Amino acid sequence: MKILISNDDGFQAPGIVALYEALKTLADVEVVAPEHNNSAKSNALTLHSPLYVHRAANGFRYVNGTPADCVHIALTGLLGYRPDLVVSGINNGANMGDDTIYSGTVGAAMEGYLFGIPSIAFSQVDKGWGELASAARKAREIVQQVQSQSMLGGAPWLLNVNLPNLPFDQLKPARVCRLGRRHAAEPVITQQSPRGETMYWIGSAGPAMDDAEGTDFHATAQGHVAITPLKVDLTDHAHLGYWSQTAAKLSAGAGS
Repeated sequence: MKILISNDDGFQAPGIVALYEALKTLADVEVVAPEHNNSAKSNALTLHSPLYVHRAANGFRYVNGTPADCVHIALTGLLGYRPDLVVSGINNGANMGDDTIYSGTVGAAMEGYLFGIPSIAFSQVDKGWGELASAARKAREIVQQVQSQSMLGGAPWLLNVNLPNLPFDQLKPARVCRLGRRHAAEPVITQQSPRGETMYWIGSAGPAMDDAEGTDFHATAQGHVAITPLKVDLTDHAHLGYWSQTAAKLSAGAGS
């Protein structure tokens, strides 16, 4: 098995180092990760400036770009082969509910999925790297299960995994969950620059709005590992008929 690892916290982050150490005896593992922290970069690609790849002393390769850049470059020529699995993380903080839209951790895994490769994004629920060894051990266990159940080599899939910051023996069994929802973000924060200009900082994420049973928020709050299968199709299939009728009426009105 060949695994590509990336993240959004940067190639020196404790999470990616722990993930590499946990998986390196399971497979041939390559790391291609951002040079610096790229949190909340989602699926962004760098199209108007050159990207450079360097190799760190520990063998990791790092790129002056986004998480999606790293996976894209790796899969379109840098590696020279097609990995069996793309793994992203372990992220410093949760990627649940609406946060998955913004997440660079999920964005890196999604790039692998878009290339037809099974992909997993791993995140710890709380920031600070507490119980990181436990999270890495659980990530290894999940990858082993994926391999043993012959889930590689067929149609691609994308999993978003959130791990409570608990000792390994206190982690409850994994639950397959839907994404919850958050309230709107906290108000924007303003400051004055030394030149008297107003600076704006995006506010913190709001509290959970939908954390009912069955959501990732609920599962992790109970100590369970939350696994959410994701898809990329954003089409509003349930309302295609309505919009088709609306478009027909608009077209008819424009011709009158």
